[in-house]
Parts: sequence; structure tokens; C-alpha cells
Amino acid sequence: MYRIKFFIIILTALLLVSCGGGKSDKAATKKTRFVTIGTGGVTGVYYPTGGAIAKIVNNKYKEYGIKATAEATGGSVFNINAVLAGDLDLGIAQSDRQYQAYNGKAEWDGNPHKNLRSLFSIHAEAVTLIASVPSGIVTPLDMKGKRIAIGNPGSGHRGNAIDALNAYGIGLDDIMPEDLKPAECAGTLQDGRIDAYFYTVGHPNGSIKEAVAGTTPVRFVSISKIDDLLSEFSYYAPAEIDIKHYDGVANSSNAKTFGVKATIICASETDADLIYTIVREVFENFGNFTSLHPALESLEKPQLLEGLTAPLHEGAKKYFTEAGLLTAS
Repeated sequence: MYRIKFFIIILTALLLVSCGGGKSDKAATKKTRFVTIGTGGVTGVYYPTGGAIAKIVNNKYKEYGIKATAEATGGSVFNINAVLAGDLDLGIAQSDRQYQAYNGKAEWDGNPHKNLRSLFSIHAEAVTLIASVPSGIVTPLDMKGKRIAIGNPGSGHRGNAIDALNAYGIGLDDIMPEDLKPAECAGTLQDGRIDAYFYTVGHPNGSIKEAVAGTTPVRFVSISKIDDLLSEFSYYAPAEIDIKHYDGVANSSNAKTFGVKATIICASETDADLIYTIVREVFENFGNFTSLHPALESLEKPQLLEGLTAPLHEGAKKYFTEAGLLTAS
């Protein structure tokens, strides 16, 4: 009798294995697709934005088998190069850097990367110049001879800082440039080791709040001489920094400046089904996405198709067409 029962148990187990073990086992054995999203410094908006996308996608892991992670990086230029090299699956990059890489300008001079693709854009980013009050910097022209952090190599805001300086006829030889990452700038400004720093970022921003909250008073410096910039570079637009986000800043009114859009990028050869799935999950969980950082709160879905300076990936285009946000071509 014991042998008969044992035989029945073994036979049942073999039948279960041969039948695939049911739906739950199929989900468990599905091959995981790992997706890495290149962002920026941990004090900026890129990092929490990448984390928000990863969180939304990972919530459907059992359905799609996708495991996404956000990785802190050097910023736009690094992300573009890493995406094109296949070291990152997705990246966040400023719209100006996206344009330059696609068309072979700036760091990619003479070497256009026509396989760069867009998924969607996100928040607007203002070219922000913040200075200590003791530095005496009230206008950009006051930066001459001063210690100015223009951004780390590989970051988008470094290029914006140089454009802003050029708009006022200021060269790097006219200042004492510092190649600092944004996370380093608030402390060095408060310590008096720099007089001002540039940061292209969505507002409100944690690093700038840290700078404003210190014992050394600080101000936003308006960058208003931008007409030539706007006419020369189509990816720039006027912007304004709302001081309501920064209690204690020395300004009495909002600061005028210019800015770009942050965009999500990938390579043309990235799997279309993967891109379709990621874009769909972000847009179908749009309320959750925009609630994860104050810089995203005012976004509306149509805005995420603005400021894209490389073609849409076919997977993104498929979703936007189905959702009625894009006319079928």
C-alpha cells in the first residue's frame, strides 16, 4: 500500500512538471529584462525622475519581467554617450545636448549620432546662476575675475554656463572656472571657496535650497541678455525662477533666465516592445509619476511631446499614436 501511494505522489509531481506547473510558475521562470536608466547627480531632478520611472515599471514586474534601476551619473553628455555605446538602456538628457549629439555639434562635432532616439520630455530646466551676496555679483558682468563653478565635464549645465557667459562677452579666461558637480556647489559657496555657480535644473531643487539655507546670504542672478541665444539656438526658451520656493533668498522678485527641457533618450536599436511598455506604464500612471517630485507636478501629458530634438523611438511613437497624442503618419 505504501508503495502504491508513493508511486501516485511521484506520478502527480511528474505530471505537474510536464504541464509547466501552472501560470504562477510560468511567471516565475520568465526571463528578467534588466533596464538601467542613467540620470544625474543625486541632488538634482534627474535622479528622482529616473527612480520614479523605475518604480512604476517595477510595479508590473510579474506581468512584464522588467527590472529597472536608476543610476546616478555625470549627466547629459555621459548619458548620451553611454546609451549610444550600449552601457545604459535609457538616459535623461537636456534637449540641447540631445540636439547636438543627433546633429554632430559641440562635443560630437562632425560626428552626428542619427541612431539617438527620444521617448518623451519631462520638466523644463532653468539655467540658474546663484551667487553669494558678499561676492558682489549682481549681474553676470560682475563675474569677471571671480571664482565660478561652471559644472563638471560631461554635464549639460556646463555647456549652458559657457553659452550664458558668451552672451555677455565673458570667456573662461575672464573668470576663475571651477569644474564642480552640483552636489558640491552649495557647501563651497557657503564656505566662500566659490563666488557663484551655474546649475541647469528644474525647480525647486535640493542643492539650491541647501545653499539658500546657509549662513551666507545668496541671490539668484538674472540672465536677461538672451535674445541672440534664442535666435541662434532653437532649443533654448525664456524661463523664470520663482523665488517662492526658496525662503531666505536675497531676491525681491523672480529671476529671469533661459532654459531647456529634460528628455528621456535611448538608441534606435533598443527593443520596440520594451520602449512601448515603459512609455505606456509612465503615461497610464501619470498621476503617480508627477507626484513624485515638485518639479513634475505641473506637467500635462501633451507637454511631454514638446522639446524633443531627436526622432521618437518607434516603440514610443506606437504608444502615442494609440493614445491619441500623436497623429498616425
